[in-house]
Amino acid sequence: MSDQQPAAAVVDHELDAHQHVSSPRHTADEYDLGNRNPTEDIFVAERPWGEFQQFVSNEQVTVKIITVQPGHRLSLQRHDHRGEMWQILDVPIDVTVGDRTWSAKPGETVWVPRNSIHRMGNSGEHPGRLLEVGFGHFDESDIERLEDDYVR
Repeated sequence: MSDQQPAAAVVDHELDAHQHVSSPRHTADEYDLGNRNPTEDIFVAERPWGEFQQFVSNEQVTVKIITVQPGHRLSLQRHDHRGEMWQILDVPIDVTVGDRTWSAKPGETVWVPRNSIHRMGNSGEHPGRLLEVGFGHFDESDIERLEDDYVR
């Protein structure tokens, strides 16, 4: 049996703990083109041992864990063919998406829409990790670097 709860919903303890939602809330084009905000579909399921967050289910995505060393940052960049969702894992990460820059805290989820200018960096003292889930067509050549500390 599945441990899924309804997408984008707070757990309702009146629901059957094994309720299954089989139809996606978005069209195939939205998934393929990275034209949706998947943070709307995250849900938390409580269990006797704690809880879990589910970010995607039965979708074609690319998943990475990115480690940013202290004092370093990635390129200021954008992508034509994918959007990205970042889940900050262990230390605050400096984040820029569009015109907004902030320090994203561990546990925070960030949505980077397709074609948005974005960057992540680490101004802290310890390496920082984030989980990146790419939605849309993934290809490393899809990176348009606007600024790069490493002259790539």
